[in-house]
Amino acid sequence: MAQHGGGRGWYSKMIGAALGVTLLATGASMWTAQAGTASDTPPRAAAQSSAVKPVAESIAHSSDKGARGLNITIDDGPDPVWTPQVLDVLREYGVKATFCMVGTQAQAHPDLVKKVVADGHRLCDHSVSHNTAMDKQSQTYQSQQILDAERMITKASGGIRPMYYRAPGGAFTPYSRKLAASRGMRPLGWNVDTKDFERPGTDAIVATVERELPNGPTLLFHDAGGDRAQTLEALRRLLPRLKEQGYTFGFPVR
Repeated sequence: MAQHGGGRGWYSKMIGAALGVTLLATGASMWTAQAGTASDTPPRAAAQSSAVKPVAESIAHSSDKGARGLNITIDDGPDPVWTPQVLDVLREYGVKATFCMVGTQAQAHPDLVKKVVADGHRLCDHSVSHNTAMDKQSQTYQSQQILDAERMITKASGGIRPMYYRAPGGAFTPYSRKLAASRGMRPLGWNVDTKDFERPGTDAIVATVERELPNGPTLLFHDAGGDRAQTLEALRRLLPRLKEQGYTFGFPVR
């Protein structure tokens, strides 16, 4: 699973900023305060919320479009430079995607969150600060990261809640999966790590997708964390090519 090792400087800055946001947010989420009281179950209030329908706790990989369906997932944004360009490419080819947003990024760019929703894409909670060692942290920390990000993304979107939760670097735990599922967010994995975060070159990104596509339908790309020009060009090449091969584009199963 991708660990985004090449972007540690960027994430270190983001984590520092997120810590300040999280401290201000302490108490803003009733779930956070309750997270440390149960050993293996999500907060009682979250599970009982009438506004939220719990979903499966297992990590989703399949597409709702069936055997020839593909899921485009875009991580780490929104970013004011790259997200609008990714949206343009997706719109050009009539493809809907799932955007896995970092809480602090969503909070900083609510206009972009709203544009993602307006274009018919789905939202995914990618934690507050993208800590790829979340699985080594306490349940209180995991709860804060997941539920505060959910709140940030929902507020930024104008009330549209994220439908999925993707752990940074795939650092899921049984607790984090159960907690996210209790809030109606299906844990979301991936089958094809394009390695676009490392900027290996557009040809390499395209080749990785073509080689690893038999692994499954959920493809991982990024719209933040640095120069994403290679990602954009790879999408421009891949989307029409995959359509010509008979694939359709949908969303991860719920």
